[in-house]
Amino acid sequence: MAAHVFDDAVALARQADGSFIGQTSPAYANMVGPYGGITAAQALNAVMQHPDRLGEPVSFTVNFAAALAEGAFVAVARPARTNRSTQHWIVEFLQQGQTVLTATAVTAKRRDTWSLNEAVFPTVPTVEQLSPLVRNAPMAWVNRYEMRYITGSFPQAWDGEDSGRSLSQLWVRDAEPRALDFCSLTALADVFFPRVYVRRSKRVPIGTVSMTVYYHADQGQISRTGAGYLLGQAQAQAFRNGFFDHTAQMWNEAGELLVTSHQLVYYKE
Repeated sequence: MAAHVFDDAVALARQADGSFIGQTSPAYANMVGPYGGITAAQALNAVMQHPDRLGEPVSFTVNFAAALAEGAFVAVARPARTNRSTQHWIVEFLQQGQTVLTATAVTAKRRDTWSLNEAVFPTVPTVEQLSPLVRNAPMAWVNRYEMRYITGSFPQAWDGEDSGRSLSQLWVRDAEPRALDFCSLTALADVFFPRVYVRRSKRVPIGTVSMTVYYHADQGQISRTGAGYLLGQAQAQAFRNGFFDHTAQMWNEAGELLVTSHQLVYYKE
């Protein structure tokens, strides 16, 4: 049985020195270089596949130092410190001997405690009430996902008109359904189109500089989510002097908050 395209994309081969060799994936190509979400998922996978890993991911920050060139890269992951229930990781990607990505992760042994979602699940149409976005985008990665937008999709016209807000809401899952895991959840956390496009209806050069994902879900919640849809919501806080941010949340269909994420994105006028 053929592997899912996502599994092929994040696959890593362990080397004798403990590093990994990975490959960029044409299936997840973006305008320049690969889709940031798949690169982040590859970086997290270097932690997930490491034999010394303790527990599950609770936090992950990836800094995109340069666009990856097409082809192979070396991934180096090491535990910087291991405590009784938490572990701190440093990850680096190299191409041609140059650093193209740095990342840090925290994994932990979770324990049952009092728990509560304070973030409110939005009142939105159901999946069945919405039509999927037509998957014919020039960026290959968009075609890897089934997106059903509620608001804040790509502008209908690139006329430079200010839409008045940068909020996006959508139901999303892999176009070829696949059971969720921590790596695919990381990729999905980057599925939102650039906020500057949504707000300004104007094409400008952009690039994600840094992305952080906080995993509120444990393995049990991820397993229960399976191949179902996620509700994603993202909005910017500020656009200023060539950089903007956005904050995002993703819930499963049962209303469980799985992740929150934050990004800083470069843009050029």
